[in-house]
Amino acid sequence: MAKKKKTAANIAAQNRKARHNYAIEENFEAGIMLAGAEVKSLREGRATITDAYASEQDGELYLINAYIPEYAAASHFDLEPKRPRKLLLHKREITKLLAAINRKGMTLVPLSIFFNERGMAKVDLGLGRGKDKGDKRADVKERDWKRDKARLLRDKG
Repeated sequence: MAKKKKTAANIAAQNRKARHNYAIEENFEAGIMLAGAEVKSLREGRATITDAYASEQDGELYLINAYIPEYAAASHFDLEPKRPRKLLLHKREITKLLAAINRKGMTLVPLSIFFNERGMAKVDLGLGRGKDKGDKRADVKERDWKRDKARLLRDKG
């Protein structure tokens, strides 16, 4: 059975700046532990993960600084919107990621939060190295050149 692609319909939050600020070397898909009202808030697409990152606490990975607001219709759930949320991965993946983020310059950045075909909330994590200003400029220059080249080729023939 083919995997479903992430479409705009099932993406709850996206970090568009992540690929600009980090050179993503590897992607991981992780589950996330949420309370019931948080899932409804995610389905409304109200989450923000631009300042979020994954960190280790007691040998487990947690999503830190992700903003998932309270669901307006929830009556008794008073959860903090920026609380740490546990990420669900296999033990082998956790040890691999912990070894990687303990190296200098490596960061675990959430690229998007989405719902899979079974309706479960998942986080697309990118293991990346921070870019400096020169790398960012080179990427912008290359992207502009590709756009100009495509325009020239389209106009010429």
